[in-house]
Amino acid sequence: MSEILSEVKKTGMPKAVPFIIGNEAAERFSFYGIRSIMSTFLVAQFFNPTMNPHMQRVAEAKSNEMVHLFVTLAYFMPLVGGILADWFFGKYKVILYVSILYAIGNLLLALSTHNIGLFSIGLVVIAAAAGGIKSCVSANVGDQFDKSNEHLMSKMYGWFYFTINTGSIVSTLLIPIVYNKYGPELAFGIPGVLMCLATIIFWSGRKKYVRVKPSGAKKENFMFISYFAIIQLFRKKDNRAFWVRLGEEQNFSPKSIDGVQAVYRILMIFAFTPIFWALWDQNLAEWVLQAKKLDLNIFGYTLFAEQIQTFNPIFLVSMIPVMTYGVFPLVEKMGITPTPLRKIGAGLFLTGVTFVIIALLQESIDHGGHPSVWWQILAYLILSVAEILVSMTCLEYAYTHSPKSMKSTMSALYLLGISVGNYFDSLVNKSIANNGFFGQFTGAKYYWLFIGIITVFFVIYLFVAKRLPEKSYVGLEDADVEKAL
Repeated sequence: MSEILSEVKKTGMPKAVPFIIGNEAAERFSFYGIRSIMSTFLVAQFFNPTMNPHMQRVAEAKSNEMVHLFVTLAYFMPLVGGILADWFFGKYKVILYVSILYAIGNLLLALSTHNIGLFSIGLVVIAAAAGGIKSCVSANVGDQFDKSNEHLMSKMYGWFYFTINTGSIVSTLLIPIVYNKYGPELAFGIPGVLMCLATIIFWSGRKKYVRVKPSGAKKENFMFISYFAIIQLFRKKDNRAFWVRLGEEQNFSPKSIDGVQAVYRILMIFAFTPIFWALWDQNLAEWVLQAKKLDLNIFGYTLFAEQIQTFNPIFLVSMIPVMTYGVFPLVEKMGITPTPLRKIGAGLFLTGVTFVIIALLQESIDHGGHPSVWWQILAYLILSVAEILVSMTCLEYAYTHSPKSMKSTMSALYLLGISVGNYFDSLVNKSIANNGFFGQFTGAKYYWLFIGIITVFFVIYLFVAKRLPEKSYVGLEDADVEKAL
């Protein structure tokens, strides 16, 4: 009888779901609320408070450097958070502890708007905590489901990602208003209150979570196998194939070695994502500073410069069904199959197009013009389509072209690409602030520099994508992979 009952499908969501969604909504509000005003705040408060036009170039470069370093750390930490959760503490403890750390970081920001040292410490704490949460929350959602309610998982993830975008839209609309009308203390304080609320919500559901125990450090993972593979490169070779030697001498299973090979095949594509994110993340930093110099009147209402970035999540949510049910089927009817590799290539091309628009806008500003913000909104629309083509497709490609044992690894490595792209941005801006090599690339030249870089990467991508071996794991169980080997 118990076996029959266990097979009955449940109609309700797991009891832990409201607590997870509540936590995620508040955390995303906090993160995007901080990011929405960070660029303009750093310039106005710390780097050029007197608004001296001769200091503006350096001030903006310092602000951009700091913002991109913040994002660099936020997207590097998922790798650390994932290891801590999977090997040592479990997802619940990591989410709870870093949420408390997150709230402390928010408190530091709100209390240190006149002290750049303490403010910087607050940013480091928040970035580390945000990354730790990012690596665990999505997987924690999946842990709450079993065979009886797995048919509801897709609906749950739909609500989950709706929550993320809702938090982003609401915070990027509201926090700039608070910042411009009531000051930075309250603007940074509200995300802090929301993060405290997120922590309380998550803790309140402690008795309802399904908790997967940490597995401990396993030898057969990507990092360990890669480490021993590097050692094998410098050892005396024999007639055996490289991967066969590695498996036999270190007792790695064929399944684990195949998984690592899959990761390296995917990394040949992921190698192009850092430059995409180096350009994409400028819409939350450099583009915001550019918006300060535009005509922000829309239908008779003047927006704050920090609010323009809200168009990204709005366009993203609205364009996903348009691309999925309209553009892709239309392209296929024209005889062109929209494969993942073609989508990524098209996304890289469109990203370059958005920067042409931004560069031309900046040229107008550099020559004393005051162009309309509608041009930047057009760039946001195209950038959102590029994000669908690159970001969503890369995640799909990684899922379909890697075995089950390596899917978490691929997610962490994908987020690491965002970190690398932002670190490159920070280095360029640091060079500009210190009048180094990139000091010559200011104004419109700054954007043309990145157009040149992504053009080079796009051309290389066209050659690499044609020669990339593909191996889909969809429908293959682990036993099938081993059998195939």
